[in-house]
Amino acid sequence: MPISGALAPGAHAFDSDGVIQRYHVYGSGPVCLVHPGGPGIHWEYLRMPELEKHLTMVYVEALGTGASGRLPSHPHGYTRERYSLALLRIIDHLGVPKVYLLGHSHGAFVAAYHAIHRPAGLAGIILYEGAPVTGPEHGAEATRRLQEFAAAHADRPELADVLAAFAAMQDISSDEQTLAVARGVLPSYIADYWGDEKRWAPVRDALRAGYISGLGADGAPDLIDDRADLPDVTVPALVLVGRFDVICGPRWGQELYDLLPCARLVILERSGHLGHLEELERFAAAVRDFTFTSPRSVQ
Repeated sequence: MPISGALAPGAHAFDSDGVIQRYHVYGSGPVCLVHPGGPGIHWEYLRMPELEKHLTMVYVEALGTGASGRLPSHPHGYTRERYSLALLRIIDHLGVPKVYLLGHSHGAFVAAYHAIHRPAGLAGIILYEGAPVTGPEHGAEATRRLQEFAAAHADRPELADVLAAFAAMQDISSDEQTLAVARGVLPSYIADYWGDEKRWAPVRDALRAGYISGLGADGAPDLIDDRADLPDVTVPALVLVGRFDVICGPRWGQELYDLLPCARLVILERSGHLGHLEELERFAAAVRDFTFTSPRSVQ
């Protein structure tokens, strides 16, 4: 029997607090809401056809990206609180009792925030390449990991372009610069990009992104430190991290796992930041097992 309404396959849009919210539905089974990274990366890179065989995957076009609406304060104001409110509106719109929430990279920070502040309606969270903190501590670890990446690929002439893209991050102020940086750093986000560039270059070329500042509407940074709150999370969690991720690597995956009261940790041993593409079968198996066997709540 065909599914109709808010969970019918395809693209959907509705008014969410005066802003157009767009999302895309694929697959069947328990509902899993998927929030992309960035902020500012468009949703398409996060398609997971293997999971669509088992779950109803609802891919969010985050506010400020793609065909979703922009806030009046654009490119500012896209805080975790604002994204969490948008997720709440989507969950209400879908009209299902419980959903799983999968967030990748910056989306994992959003998912953690939502679990802390709005756990009702969540069957569980999947924190995919996230961390409990941003700021200087996170930046220092990313710098260390990037230095390891550079040392491992010192013989690659393309390395200079990757490092230049990282250096350009601090000066981004336009959609064009955001996209150039996102594509520029991508080789460091994949465990063996240059070992199979024929496979990964199309992924890089297909990436879409737009500028979102990371500042609140008042211009203040949306800094994150969830370490005091994560032990109080009341829903089960799956933490997924790639062994070679330079941005949110195993240190942070382990820390999330240690802080959450009901969590599983899966380290993807042959992946960087994009394990759903690099180790798609193991990634899908981990999510599938979690969504079909996780407890309903923290006891």
